[in-house]
Amino acid sequence: MRQWLDLAQRLLADRRAATAVEYGLILALIVIAIIASIMSVADVTTDMWVNVNDRVAAVS
Repeated sequence: MRQWLDLAQRLLADRRAATAVEYGLILALIVIAIIASIMSVADVTTDMWVNVNDRVAAVS
């Protein structure tokens, strides 16, 4: 029983897990920002290619 209490005390005193969670949250925010940027660029790029397609079709 004493071993379990010692283990619990060490786990509660250990701050490495909190740091890992913080890094995980930061990474998640970066991934969300990257996805939002790619989606924004994708819309603009799609519109550009649709415009190119329309102009080429009009000339042909």
